Amino acid sequence: MASFDRILSQKSIFRNLSVLSPHYVPKELPFREQHIEEIMTVVSPALKGQKPRNLFMYGKTGTGKTCCMKRVMEDFLEAGREKKTSMHYVNCRIYNSRYRIMQKIMKNYVPELEKSGFGLPFLYEKLVEICSGGEQMVVILDEIDMTKDLDELVYTLTRANDEINGGGVSMVGISNKLSFKDSLDPRSKSSLYETEMIFQPYTAEQLQRILEQRAEKGFEKEVVNSSAINLTAAITSQESGDARYALKLLNKAGEIAQQNGKNKVTDEDVETARKKVEVDLTIETVNTLPEMHQIVLYAICDLSVSGSRYARLQGFENSMLFSGEVYEEYEKICKNLRKRPRSSRWYKEYLNDLEVLGLITTTPSGKGVRGQTTLVRMGQEPRCMLDILKKSLFSEYS
Repeated sequence: MASFDRILSQKSIFRNLSVLSPHYVPKELPFREQHIEEIMTVVSPALKGQKPRNLFMYGKTGTGKTCCMKRVMEDFLEAGREKKTSMHYVNCRIYNSRYRIMQKIMKNYVPELEKSGFGLPFLYEKLVEICSGGEQMVVILDEIDMTKDLDELVYTLTRANDEINGGGVSMVGISNKLSFKDSLDPRSKSSLYETEMIFQPYTAEQLQRILEQRAEKGFEKEVVNSSAINLTAAITSQESGDARYALKLLNKAGEIAQQNGKNKVTDEDVETARKKVEVDLTIETVNTLPEMHQIVLYAICDLSVSGSRYARLQGFENSMLFSGEVYEEYEKICKNLRKRPRSSRWYKEYLNDLEVLGLITTTPSGKGVRGQTTLVRMGQEPRCMLDILKKSLFSEYS
């Protein structure tokens, strides 16, 4: 008979599972000390009652951007406890519009804002009122490029300072895309006065050190072979240099070893875990995509399975799709879902985002094709992706 007592009494190779989570923020972040120092330098004027410059942090997934910012946030809130300062973290994948972001920030001051019915002008006036009382507010916008009305958000937060007397609002934007500002309206761009930081992917040696640090606290003593840590680091550096991927891979390898009754994590466990983690990460990535990105990806998958009519006519292999035919398919799916399709400008942004996430690849058409276009190819198995997307997009219609 199943019972928690029996499960909890079983011997485990794990000491503290939370340490192996990508969301865990350690006291020390190897190879990111300089980045932390720079972030602290940029936001420190707020602790002296002065408005900091806006800060934008760029780097691929798993390069330590969010972890560094959360590490700084802990120290900032502690240092500013007796001062008129505040720092608010917002995940723009979840709070993905100007209204939702403003509501998320302001409900820290006005709890009744949790309810609907308060318009954007009311939220804006509250922001100006609070900061005019002398508060220096720092807003951290993680995955800022996922905000639907990004121009309006940037413009609202930067222009609020023109009406604030005494305090101010500053932004820390975190993005996986170095080019995210290129899509901003010139009016929004000109209102930004910012500092920029780049986070490079971790090397195999750096990943090895990070994994050793986490394994020491996450697993029981001498459970993980050094060979398994080296292999995890090597696989990750070849794939992406993504520390989150490395941690998930090591965690999954530990789970597999424990399920098989082993007291050591070996290279074999890492190799087995690799296949499972790739599937898990794909599902997680697809499910957290904004709706319009999902619809574009669905169009690419659907055409990849059925085969490109245009590619056949031009003599290309079936896996290559013309950007124009993908856009036509995207419009059809939007119509079926009763959604308004976005313009071709936004569509190109969606393709860029999907490529950054490794879900597709794009290449210019080159010679032999009438006109200039972009060729699109799936980066993953399209049939598996279709199944995931169907559940996400069409579940309410089934």
